[in-house]
Amino acid sequence: MYPFMTLDDDTEIVHSEMKPDGKVKVYIEKPDERVGFQHATCWLPQYTWEDVYAFSEQEIAKFQEIIESTAHLIMEFSQEGGFQCASNF
Repeated sequence: MYPFMTLDDDTEIVHSEMKPDGKVKVYIEKPDERVGFQHATCWLPQYTWEDVYAFSEQEIAKFQEIIESTAHLIMEFSQEGGFQCASNF
């Protein structure tokens, strides 16, 4: 999994390499004192959500917007070894 984005509330968004079938796993995780970690998985390019744990529908809708607005980057980085490799860092 490659790091992609950290939000102001410490939510981490990471993604996988592109699978042979063209799919990319986007994993979202946020520390939570009550449950340990909230988490969810979104598969691109279909935006299929699974394994949603302790996030509200409103939070998932916010993550959907973030992923939709950056999906082109995630898809590109998933083929180039993540952001650091794609940006030559």
